[in-house]
Amino acid sequence: MTGHEHNASHEHEHDGRRGDAHPHGRDHEHAHPAPADDCAIPASARSVAEQQGAVLATVAPLPPARVTLDEARGLVLAEDIRSATDIPPFDNSAMDGYAVRRVDVQQASAAAPVTLPVIADLAAGTADNPRIGAGQVARIMTGAPMPDGADAVVPIEDTDRGTDTVTIVRAPAPSAHLRRAGEDVRAGDTVLVAGVRMGPTRLAAAASAGAGTVSAHPAPRVAVISTGSELVPPGQATGRGQIPDSNSFLLAAAVAEAGGVPVRLGSVADDEDALRELLAAQAGLVDAFVLSGGVSVGAYDVVKAVLAPLGTMRFGPVRMQPGKPQGFGRWMPGPDGSPGPVIFALPGNPVSAYVSFEVFVRPALRRMQGHTDLHRPTVTATVADGWTSPSGRAQYMPVTVERDDALTRVRRATSGGSGSHLVAGLGQATGLAIVPEDVTLVAAGDLVTVMLTS
Repeated sequence: MTGHEHNASHEHEHDGRRGDAHPHGRDHEHAHPAPADDCAIPASARSVAEQQGAVLATVAPLPPARVTLDEARGLVLAEDIRSATDIPPFDNSAMDGYAVRRVDVQQASAAAPVTLPVIADLAAGTADNPRIGAGQVARIMTGAPMPDGADAVVPIEDTDRGTDTVTIVRAPAPSAHLRRAGEDVRAGDTVLVAGVRMGPTRLAAAASAGAGTVSAHPAPRVAVISTGSELVPPGQATGRGQIPDSNSFLLAAAVAEAGGVPVRLGSVADDEDALRELLAAQAGLVDAFVLSGGVSVGAYDVVKAVLAPLGTMRFGPVRMQPGKPQGFGRWMPGPDGSPGPVIFALPGNPVSAYVSFEVFVRPALRRMQGHTDLHRPTVTATVADGWTSPSGRAQYMPVTVERDDALTRVRRATSGGSGSHLVAGLGQATGLAIVPEDVTLVAAGDLVTVMLTS
């Protein structure tokens, strides 16, 4: 990438209003040059790293709760799990076959088979424990406890499958097909350590260790609200000046993908009292709010009007494109003095809202769940088609990622650049190319860092 003094895609980013899918919605980012004073970056503007740092310093893992294994699925373990028993808890058979004393059958072969009486039939789960004496065997199923006296298992394939007597045509190796008690885990051993995500195999490990419940960080409940009198539910006929609410669906799905529990509340009109009442009603029910729209400097920026007076929020620009106007903080403390829910006030245009979520909200939600890997994976990729980037602002360009054995390439997901209203291209994007603040021209063949989003 090379520096370039002229930037043909300066954007006037009043994208704190929702604008949503409409290219001329309020709070939009122009995809064409704007007057120089509109493009000025205030000295108070934070870098992306500074905003991320401020957000992550404010959030912490949610207090752990004791949950059942069903409830623990996908959660992060808050304390180590130690096995209550040996695993396996008893010597058992690894095969369907016959429990034998090896000394009785060590000469068996196809040419000289050995026939012995079957004195018991042992299924998995049986409590029976017949003693195997000299010249005796027991038929045994996989997982059944080994009877006293037996020291090997002959697979059923090496026999005539008899039930009263059995003919064995191959001698077993010492301790053949025998699982010893505790050979996997001893009682008291640590099976899982705090900080791991409880996926299928770890749930199985916890269950095997005898843990009926575990201590885990709960998934944060996140209320998602779009603001704007122009928003109507998708599928409903729109009148002049109206557009479908896409942001609440976008952000609720992003919350779920990040491991949170979305509470999609839809859209709220430009009514300060209505928004204030909704936030107050939900504050005791959720761990976070994600709002979109109304965070810039417009006449109807209802989110900023309601939240700025609390004194617990910071609204201000971040040196990024799209997503320059940002708000973050907390709702008022609860009656017991406990901190109120975290509030993310994002720009209203869909691309701005999505980029803001990926850069700021997703890492915070993952920290609230107890994760330590907070950010999306990145790759270095070769640019297939170039574009311009605004001077002094880190750009997050929606791109499609193409991989083959030799090379990873990226192409713009939309021909219109990273304009915050270009939602159709966003649906094709599989990553966000990150262009540093001091680069204004990205040329074909340049290498860029790409945040993988799918």
